[in-house]
Amino acid sequence: MIPDPAPNMITRPYRGLSVQEVDVPLTEPDLMELLIGREVYRRSDYLVLRNGGETALVAVRKASDEPLFAPVVEARLLAGPDEVVSIDAPDVDVGNASALARVALAHARPGGRAYVVQGRYEHVNFIWEPAPVRVRVTEVVPPEPPKLLDMAAQVVAFDEDLPPVELVLDAVDIRTLAADHPAERYLLPCRGSGVDLGAEVEFLDTRPKERHDWLLVGCERSLQFHRHFYGDEPPRVDICPRRRAAAAPGNDGDLVLTKCCLLERGVELEHGRATVPWGTSLDEVREALRWLTGVDRRDEALVG
Repeated sequence: MIPDPAPNMITRPYRGLSVQEVDVPLTEPDLMELLIGREVYRRSDYLVLRNGGETALVAVRKASDEPLFAPVVEARLLAGPDEVVSIDAPDVDVGNASALARVALAHARPGGRAYVVQGRYEHVNFIWEPAPVRVRVTEVVPPEPPKLLDMAAQVVAFDEDLPPVELVLDAVDIRTLAADHPAERYLLPCRGSGVDLGAEVEFLDTRPKERHDWLLVGCERSLQFHRHFYGDEPPRVDICPRRRAAAAPGNDGDLVLTKCCLLERGVELEHGRATVPWGTSLDEVREALRWLTGVDRRDEALVG
């Protein structure tokens, strides 16, 4: 028997879904009579059937996948008109699960199970019981938007193998840390973190000529630089996203994407947390997200 799809299921690629107008009621007996023995394209595993203003979703099994068209030998009504939500969203990439989930949840209704979306280029796909995978992105701000969150959003937008992903920012805010540790002068790691802290601010990447009595708001690598430049260690407030992520595990099983300046290349994978380098690449962020979401699951290990 054809099973229910798993939550978040979409057709990949979406040519596996065929959209057809029919002139019979969208009930299981009528649809089975219509479909059993009927030829369908060899790539079609799901049918969106429309009659007037109503829509149904049917799964089919064919006699063979070899010929261009083959008769249906088994069919199952997955969702009738009361369980299908039809959405017109011309800006949505229907090959992307996260995009489908976002628009589906924006149109969610009680009893809805299959969300059929007509999107960009008038292509059609569906998502079954959308439940995005929540990934907490622990990152330093400013700048805003933070770079790691922005890169993760780029990956989610182009990687069509990923399940629906919801990215949630867990911000390590330099402004909050400074307010909690008042000082007359602050030393920040770089000009990219430039921000008004209500006091004198200098930047370690400019290598100030004079060593002042400052509070370093930075990570372990910043401390190492300071030691090299000035021969001592100043008082410091740690901004390491990785340490924050380790100290505050995700709620309700959240997965965590974070970064660390001590990691120079590759991705570290451990206990639902993926850590990328401070100057990470899109390839490394993609590798991290694919592992976190189970697309490329392997033993937890140091990669790179």
